[in-house]
Amino acid sequence: MSSIPSKIQINEEGPREGFQFEKAVIPTARKIALIDSLSETGLNRIQIVSFVNPKAVPGMADAEEVVEGFNKKPGISYVGLWLNDKGLKRAIQSQRLEVKGSVSLSASEPFLMRNQKRTFADQLPLQHETMRMYKENGVKVERAAVMAAFGCNFAGDISTDAVLDTIALAKEIAGEHGETLKNVMLADTMAWATPAAVKRLVGAVQDKHPELNICLHLHDTRGMGIANAYAGLEMGVNTFDAAVAGLGGCPFAGHAGAAGNVCTEDLVFMCDEMGIETGVDLEKLMVSARLAEEVVGHPLPGSVMRGGSLRALRQKISTAQAA
Repeated sequence: MSSIPSKIQINEEGPREGFQFEKAVIPTARKIALIDSLSETGLNRIQIVSFVNPKAVPGMADAEEVVEGFNKKPGISYVGLWLNDKGLKRAIQSQRLEVKGSVSLSASEPFLMRNQKRTFADQLPLQHETMRMYKENGVKVERAAVMAAFGCNFAGDISTDAVLDTIALAKEIAGEHGETLKNVMLADTMAWATPAAVKRLVGAVQDKHPELNICLHLHDTRGMGIANAYAGLEMGVNTFDAAVAGLGGCPFAGHAGAAGNVCTEDLVFMCDEMGIETGVDLEKLMVSARLAEEVVGHPLPGSVMRGGSLRALRQKISTAQAA
């Protein structure tokens, strides 16, 4: 078992996760308000849009308007998501986002078909085409992303060997184009992960691909998000995707009610109490979480934004006792 890290990186994905998943139309100005609020919290990486087909994901129809309208703050990496070359071109043309390449593969073929209408055989030449486009545009590729790494609502359990083979394939694809991968994101796309599964898979990846830094992308559909994050911390994982207030979910996952990523403020709270540095101001983040609820117009699953931080409560009690 690796030691718990003293500092972690949190990649905020709430805007993209939430805006792509909500059924109701969210005004562009409200999306921008949430992004600008998150920019004041200390988060240093915020994923704000997906460049995808608006027919498939109506909530991203205004992606370019959102990118053009938010207040870009120095020191923060603002990023987008794309699933094909057309989306990549849109991201590059925006000229306001940091564009970093990724070898993106799925460990589940049924999910790949549902998400991108591709088979395993289809995704290989397309990944090579994307790699060539990255190179033509001077985009560095240092990351692999594995969707459905813990299980799939259409294929069932995903074996550890299948994930390890998928990572090996990503490294092979990158290597053919002169790139060396440094990071791998393991996505619990459909919330099959449990703490035991996280430890098992993370440990296997650490053993088989020790040169890769692991990022966990954890969904909270079954209430396991924060427990799985803790299991990741115990394994030495130092990078997590998270979503403010627990926004969002995968629109192609086949859930009756797919919860979003592990909640950012809940993760920050846990790390604060464990003495793990995040660089995030929890009080400001809770303000953003409450704003996220206002923006979407319905309750969100985050807990700490309601219960508050213990730091503030301790200060209140200390002040009262000193009076």
